[in-house]
Amino acid sequence: MFQKLYDRVIAWSRHPHALRYLMVMSFAESSFFPIPPDVMLAPMALAQPKKAYQFALWTTLASVLGGLFGYALGYFLFDVIEPWLRTSSYWEPYVTTTEWFGKWGFWAVFVAGFSPIPYKVFTIAAGALNMFLPPFVLASLIGRGGRFFLVAVLLAVGGERLETRLRSYVDRIGWTMVIVVVIGVAFYRLFRDIQPGF
Repeated sequence: MFQKLYDRVIAWSRHPHALRYLMVMSFAESSFFPIPPDVMLAPMALAQPKKAYQFALWTTLASVLGGLFGYALGYFLFDVIEPWLRTSSYWEPYVTTTEWFGKWGFWAVFVAGFSPIPYKVFTIAAGALNMFLPPFVLASLIGRGGRFFLVAVLLAVGGERLETRLRSYVDRIGWTMVIVVVIGVAFYRLFRDIQPGF
């Protein structure tokens, strides 16, 4: 099952308009879209390792532009989106993010490139808290660029050998991830019941 999905994603990554799709996904993920661009950048870098750095560059630029859109949402429309934000799964990460901004400012956005907290939460929070724009853009470029170029470097170096090896193990990796998620959800519910408010 996972090999078929993997083969399909690899096929998409070779589509003539794949770079456009990647950029749209990267832009949207920085403000509202839930799926990170890594899921498309990785197979594109595997399929065309000579263009991996080019893909990473365009992904970074589109992500930062999307981050500016997220910043604008937070700056101009936070009162409109706050009720939805409070009822979504993003509220707790948003609260954590505002605390990080209070402690670290610039570095909070930089860390967002590698943090498990979605980058979109940081961009909206930066706008809502009226963060000075030049440091926001600089931190976004460094943080997001570091993340995407790391993906590109690792996969470009591996190239076709890594793609072939990854394909042979993709079913095992896929089912392992499913099991890990199921166990994680079970533990979360267990601890939530034991410790209310967890």
